[in-house]
Amino acid sequence: MVYVIKVGGNVIDNPALLEQFLADFAAIPGKKILIHGGGKIATRIGDKLGIQSQYVNGRRITDAETIDVVTMVYGGLVNKQIVAKLQAKGCNAIGLTGADANIIPAAKRPVKETDYGFVGDITTEQVQTAPVKLLLDAGFTPVFSPLTHDGAGQILNTNADTIASSLAIALSAHYAVRLIYCFEKKGVLRDASDDNAVINLIDRGIYQSLLAEGVLSDGILPKLENAFAAIESGVKEVLIGHADDVRKNTTDAVAGTLIC
Repeated sequence: MVYVIKVGGNVIDNPALLEQFLADFAAIPGKKILIHGGGKIATRIGDKLGIQSQYVNGRRITDAETIDVVTMVYGGLVNKQIVAKLQAKGCNAIGLTGADANIIPAAKRPVKETDYGFVGDITTEQVQTAPVKLLLDAGFTPVFSPLTHDGAGQILNTNADTIASSLAIALSAHYAVRLIYCFEKKGVLRDASDDNAVINLIDRGIYQSLLAEGVLSDGILPKLENAFAAIESGVKEVLIGHADDVRKNTTDAVAGTLIC
């Protein structure tokens, strides 16, 4: 089993939460990959440099100045701090972007209603698994920042959830893969106002029943659709859960929501 784990910015932005998460992540035995964000840190540093962040529908506009900032912050500051902290915990991590070893080529998002700038869209077929497999089989733990490249020298800002899903799908040709999304909730909730109302197992039939009952919050629906898309593309399991439970969620006794 390979665990492909994405951790959200709410953990990256909190030193105490990050320290605990990385300790738990380092303790996971076997092959694992970490994908991280860091948007709030990029925003803070951009502000200090006089580069204001702009968003449309919650998505960052990545203009020429902003791509420089996110490259420095995601691929440099955040990535290397995480790698150093994992090394201190006995986890032999190696920091990567999608440009390294041509692992994740991407295409600049076409301009439609909005010009998102230097934002990359991935097709899973383009993900190069050979370098990742080489690292995993040699005992390294890849740590990916949310950056890809266009093959012509341009770095592209790319959604970390998408990178995690694309890596998981591509690697499923070689390994059994559990894709784990760590965020601020304990899992998919039957009642959005009750943090303990976790639904521990969802398959397509249960999902359709939950939709019919109208119990799922709007915010969780895209995560579930992405999860089922990954399952239908070869990923063995997808887990949605709290960052605090990442160690448990690599076992059979999951604390979050397992989608299969």
